[in-house]
Amino acid sequence: MRYQTRHVIEYGLLRGAAFFLNAIPYRLALTVGWCFAFLAFHVVRFRRRETERRIRLVFGPEMSGKRVRQIAWLSLRNIVFNAIEIMRAQKIDKEWIDRHIPAFQSEIPVVHELLQKHHGVVITVPHSGNWDLAGWACNRYGVPMFSVAAKQKNPLVNDWMNRQRENGMTVLERGSGGAMFKQMLKLLRSGNVLAILPDVRMKTPDLELPFLGGTINAGRGMAMFAIAGKVPIVPAIFRREGWTRHIFTRLPTLYPDPTLSKEEDAKRLTELVLQNVDRAIRETPEQWFWYNKRWVLTPVKRTPPAVLKQEGESDDPRQ
Repeated sequence: MRYQTRHVIEYGLLRGAAFFLNAIPYRLALTVGWCFAFLAFHVVRFRRRETERRIRLVFGPEMSGKRVRQIAWLSLRNIVFNAIEIMRAQKIDKEWIDRHIPAFQSEIPVVHELLQKHHGVVITVPHSGNWDLAGWACNRYGVPMFSVAAKQKNPLVNDWMNRQRENGMTVLERGSGGAMFKQMLKLLRSGNVLAILPDVRMKTPDLELPFLGGTINAGRGMAMFAIAGKVPIVPAIFRREGWTRHIFTRLPTLYPDPTLSKEEDAKRLTELVLQNVDRAIRETPEQWFWYNKRWVLTPVKRTPPAVLKQEGESDDPRQ
């Protein structure tokens, strides 16, 4: 396969940065990232206007401009810190998890117990803190996990990112159709944990649910896997405290309700998960990924149904 020159240059820069950030101590690597984030936010003003508009849209005019800027700044800084930790994935071992995510050790037995009982679990982690740590932490404690990721435009970068993520989980490239569903359901029923990001706006119409004071077009996939696999959903939240400490919060386990139709149950489960995410964002908004290009509250474009012409009708608009 031949690669475009741009792809090779981007990949070379990425690998060079990863090599450098792995060669220096963890906190020093974060310091480099802090400087990069500072320039991006205060000098380049990367997506700053749009991000601040989103924050004001959710929290209203009563939130001060200073607080809005603080949320936007810390959100961007955390994204950069997350990227650095992805680059240093090989250094994240069980000792690292215990030191930097102290609550995880006491919570993981619950996941093991649910796996033994139900032969599969769906874990939902929103774009909060460093959500990728869910996979690495579970893996270091012997929990097999898989997830789905979108394919990057640069194939070299895409393959490298998947390799980094696979330090903690099996990564499937996002696809469509029944074959993908069956593959994931098979993994789920064979004793694996499926990790899903629930706070994502679907491109095509699905479940319209209240979220952040507006309406999100949420995907029902998370709930449908739990229903089809007859497995529980474990909602969880990651937050970054300071620079290097991560707070892991496991929320009450959700179970499919066999007395409801699949449609009713999918809506119920998805709404319950999103209520947890909404609450977490309002409590610590700086932890959330406000910079996502696909803004969750943007209405989905609905294609109007085609109008069939009656026999003898003309395409001429003047008639």
